[in-house]
Amino acid sequence: MHICSVCSQETPKYRCPACKIRYCSLGCYKRHKDTCLPTDQPKPNVPEVNDTTCNALWTVDDLLHEDDIIDKVPLQRLQLLGQSKELRDLLCNPHLRQLLLSIDTADSKDEAMKAAMQEPLFVEFSDQCLKIVENESKDL
Repeated sequence: MHICSVCSQETPKYRCPACKIRYCSLGCYKRHKDTCLPTDQPKPNVPEVNDTTCNALWTVDDLLHEDDIIDKVPLQRLQLLGQSKELRDLLCNPHLRQLLLSIDTADSKDEAMKAAMQEPLFVEFSDQCLKIVENESKDL
């Protein structure tokens, strides 16, 4: 079992996108980010885009690296996010939608996520997502 790399007390729920250490809470993330030393990751081989690959649907496996398998959420739990009224209500907020769009289109997703985690609205959104996924994981 893993323990938080920052406080060494709790079970970690998150992983730093830059250096891959595990941490348990927003407080631990904030303490860690000041001393974070990003690791150099080998660039994944990205296949050349052509008409046939554009027509194919992407799967979750296509988007994850092998070392991310531990953090992968099963598809059944991800589908619960789409069924959540609380999450849909949050997504009605145009500021949150713009924030999510800016993360998605950012060149540096790590930096965009760090900036978004400073926004209380985004923290509320991410906490709601985790609540849905983690509550259901206890039931499965």
